Amino acid sequence: MFTLDATIDAVQTGKKQFVKTFVQNEKIADAMNTFIDEQASYTKKAAKVGTDTFATLTSEMVKASQEAMKFDYTKFGEGIMKAYQSTTSKK
Repeated sequence: MFTLDATIDAVQTGKKQFVKTFVQNEKIADAMNTFIDEQASYTKKAAKVGTDTFATLTSEMVKASQEAMKFDYTKFGEGIMKAYQSTTSKK
């Protein structure tokens, strides 16, 4: 997350520097800087939600795969064979 925040801040600082260099009207510059700040805030929140979602999905996938590894396939196979044998022996 730190890398994303640093990258977002770097881009937004570049935008602010552009405004400072090329926009001469103070009211317009203030409005643009406010927009840039809000844009940075939104982007950081979106990145955090995306990162948190990915972490949760990964964690749940690991849990599901661990539960699948606990499944006793031998016992399952024996049950299937018993069921198959009981159906074939009745014929």
